[in-house]
Amino acid sequence: MDDALSRTDDREDAGLLPEEKAKPRRELVEPTFPRKLLGGYVNFRKNRLSRERERYEELASSGQKPDTMVVACCDSRSAPEVIFGAAPGEIFVVRNVANLMPPYDPAGAYHATSAALEFAVQELRVKHIVVMGHGRCGGIAAFRRTATGEATPPLSPGDFIGKWMSMLAPVAEKFDCTGADSAELLQRQLEEEAIRQSIAHLKTFPCVSILLEREQISLHGAWFDISSGELLTMNEETGVFELPFG
Repeated sequence: MDDALSRTDDREDAGLLPEEKAKPRRELVEPTFPRKLLGGYVNFRKNRLSRERERYEELASSGQKPDTMVVACCDSRSAPEVIFGAAPGEIFVVRNVANLMPPYDPAGAYHATSAALEFAVQELRVKHIVVMGHGRCGGIAAFRRTATGEATPPLSPGDFIGKWMSMLAPVAEKFDCTGADSAELLQRQLEEEAIRQSIAHLKTFPCVSILLEREQISLHGAWFDISSGELLTMNEETGVFELPFG
């Protein structure tokens, strides 16, 4: 068992940056349900559930009727329900690496994000779709390091993350990824451009484009700064991200 763990650690070390290799190796954990989650559940039952029991019962009997879908990153620091102060049943959220919306592609494969979009638009009949990115996105950073040659080895097209993030390759051509821009600036540019690209991809879905023509749905972009808690929304005419209350 120890030899197997050692080989796993060696594989995990492959391709890491020097400073990442310096991190302590993973510790063995007990195969029991996380106590922190159980503690949170106890708190939920004592507080929120007791206050909102009628709402949960109504949601259970009548179903969900959110008017907004949010495409967000799976980063644990940028939970849409927390950022927007949403109550249960108020927003329909799909999260993936780097909050990317793939283009319409009905080929025979697994399309989780596209399936969620289809359900939100056709079944739930949402009126708004928000693509929300955030600062210091790990998926964007991995793509950026590969594009600039910082990652050794770079993301492989055969990797799940590498293949997923390759969607950004066309938009990355708009920027200087050779080092002329600072890493921080390039990161921000790619985070914002990923949102614009996802909105463009949303328009390739017939179920969305038809409703856009009928003015029965609207698309929005937003970017959340983890460090400051600041939220910027995308100007629909210019594509620029601005303070919504400025």
